[in-house]
Amino acid sequence: MNLQVQGLDLPLKHRFTIAHQSREVQETLIVRLEEDGLFGLGESTTNPFYGITLDNMREALEKFKPILLEGKWNTPAELWELGKEIFRDNPFAQCALDQAAWDLYTKKKGKKLYEYLDLNPQRIPTTNFTIGIDTVEKMCAKLREVVWPIYKIKLGTDQDLEIVRELRKNTNSVFRVDANCAWTVDQAISYSEELALLGVEFIEQPLAKDNLEGMREVFAQSKLPVMADESCISESDVEKCQGRFHGVNIKLVKAGGITPALRMIQKAKALGMKTMVGCMTESSVGISAIAHIAPLLDYVDMDGAMLLSKDPAKGVRIFPGEVRFPEGLGIGAELLA
Repeated sequence: MNLQVQGLDLPLKHRFTIAHQSREVQETLIVRLEEDGLFGLGESTTNPFYGITLDNMREALEKFKPILLEGKWNTPAELWELGKEIFRDNPFAQCALDQAAWDLYTKKKGKKLYEYLDLNPQRIPTTNFTIGIDTVEKMCAKLREVVWPIYKIKLGTDQDLEIVRELRKNTNSVFRVDANCAWTVDQAISYSEELALLGVEFIEQPLAKDNLEGMREVFAQSKLPVMADESCISESDVEKCQGRFHGVNIKLVKAGGITPALRMIQKAKALGMKTMVGCMTESSVGISAIAHIAPLLDYVDMDGAMLLSKDPAKGVRIFPGEVRFPEGLGIGAELLA
C-alpha cells in the first residue's frame, strides 16, 4: 500500500463570496492510495472557517500513515474506524482518505461505487447551480451565463430580498437560498413569506450554527422548509436537527467522508428528514464521489467543479437532469496530466 498526497490550486471562474468568506482560488488536497497496480483518489478542500489547511491535513494523514500501512483493515468502514481518533479534529483529511479507500476498494471488487452500493444512477436529483454573493447586477449576469433548472443563491447581505426579486426577473427556474448563518430568527421568519412567493424551494442554514433554540421557532413559523448545513457536521448532529430543520445538508468533507455520510443519510431518513449532500468548490475528484451516492438523496449540491475555470481532473459530467459517469470502476475520477 502506497499513500501520496498532493496540494493543488483550483482557480474559479468568478470570485466566490458567501456570508463569511470570499475567494478566487481554492486550495485542495488530493489523496492517492495505490496497491496491486490499482489506485484510489480522494479530495478535500481547505477551509479557513473550520481552520483546515493543506499543512494540517498533511500532518494528520502522516500521523495516520503507520496505521494505514499496517493493513489491519479490509473495508473503507474499518479503515475509517481506525482513524476516528487521529482525525477527530480534522475530518477533512479523513474525508480525502476515505474517498480514496472507497475508490480503491470498489475497483478491487470490479464495480463502480454506485453498483457496489446497489444504487440506481438514473435516480439522481438534479444539482443546483450556485450564485455567490456579488452586486445585484453581477449576480444576475452570473445567472444568465449558466442556464440551469435550479439555482442556489447565496445570501447574507443587507439587500437579500432585493437580490432574489431581481434574479427572479431573469428566470423561471427553481430557487434555493443559503444564508450561511447570517440571519436572525425574525429575519428568517419574515423573509420566508416573500421568498415563498418568489419561487424559493427551501432556506438553508438561516441562523448561527449553535442557535438551535432559535431554529425551533423558525421551524415552526417559516413559510418554507429549512435545511441544516453548518448545524449538521457530524453523525451526532443529525438527531439534534430533528424538530429544528426539515432536512440536513451533509458535506462529505465536514463529516469525514463517504463512510459516515452514508450513516448520516440513513439516520436522517429514519427521523423523517429530507437528505441532501453538498460540496465545496472541489475538482471532479470530490464531485464524482458525491455523484455515486446521490441516488440516496432528495436534493444534491454538486456543482463545485462547474464553478472552476480549470478542473485538474476528469470524472462525472453534469448536465441539467443528467449525470454521465466515466467508464472506469470505483469512483472513476482521474487527475489530468
